[in-house]
Amino acid sequence: MSIRYCIYTCFMLFVAACNRHKPVKTKQTTVTPDGYTLVWADEFNNKGKPDTTNWKYEYGFVRNEELQWYQPENAFCENGLLVIEARKENKPNPRYQEGSNDWRRKRKTIDYTSSCLITAGKQQWLYGRFELRARIDIRSGLWPAWWTLGVSKPWPGNGEIDIMEYYRGKLLANIACLGSNRKVEWYSNTFNTDSLGGKKWADAFHVWRMDWTEDYIALFCDEQLLNKVNVDALVNKDGSNFNPFRQPHYMLLNLALGGMNGGDPSSTPFPNRFEVDYVRVYQKK
Repeated sequence: MSIRYCIYTCFMLFVAACNRHKPVKTKQTTVTPDGYTLVWADEFNNKGKPDTTNWKYEYGFVRNEELQWYQPENAFCENGLLVIEARKENKPNPRYQEGSNDWRRKRKTIDYTSSCLITAGKQQWLYGRFELRARIDIRSGLWPAWWTLGVSKPWPGNGEIDIMEYYRGKLLANIACLGSNRKVEWYSNTFNTDSLGGKKWADAFHVWRMDWTEDYIALFCDEQLLNKVNVDALVNKDGSNFNPFRQPHYMLLNLALGGMNGGDPSSTPFPNRFEVDYVRVYQKK
C-alpha cells in the first residue's frame, strides 16, 4: 500500500468522523404549491426573541384552568427554530386575591410557566394553505397547539380551528362554531399517537397543514387527512346567519399544561419544549 493511499484513506476517515458530529439541519426548502403564492412566513432564522412584527404574547393564567403562567420569556429562537419552553417554577401569583372564586386569582403561586404567541392585530388571513413544521413532546400533562381564531365575535362565535393539538395521548383536528343554545359546536377527529408510532413518532418533526377555501376546511398531518368540513355547515346557530369561517383569522402557537384537558404533568421532566421549524401561509394567485 502506497504512502499516498494511506494519507488519502486517513483523510477520508477524518472527514467522515467530523461529519458525524455536525448538527443536522432541520430547515426545509420552501416549495410553493401549484396555484398558490407564499404571502407570509416566519422561518425563525434570527437568534433571540421572535419577530415583533408577527407576534405578540398572552400574559398570565388565560383559559381552561391550565397550570401554566404565560410570559414572553419562555419563547425564543435558536438554531433556526422557535422554541416555546415550559418550565417548572415557583413564584407568587401577582394577581392573587384571597377568597376569590376566579381560578386565575385564587392560586397563590405560579408553579409552571410557558408562552403563547399570537398574531392578533399584526397578521391575519382569509382562506389559504397554512403549513407548520414542528416537533411536539407527547409526555403526560403537555398540551401543545397551533390554532386560529376569527377576528370578529366572542368565542365560539368567532370560530376556532385547531390545526395541530395534542393532549393525553391524542392528536386532534378540531373546528368549532357557535351551536344551538349558545353552546360550542365541535367538528372533531382524534388519533391515538401510539398508532402513529408513539415516542419514535414524537422524536421527529412533522408537517401539519390546513387547506381553507370558500367551500371547505381540510386538516392534514404529513399529508394524511385528519378532518374535512364544509364551510356552509359552520354557520353560527344563533339566527344571525354569520359564518365565522368567511372572515379573517389570526393564529396562535402555545404550549399549555394540565387544565381541563391536558392531564397531569407532575411526572414529566422540565424544561420541556415545543419546537417550530417554520410557519407559512400560501394563497391563490
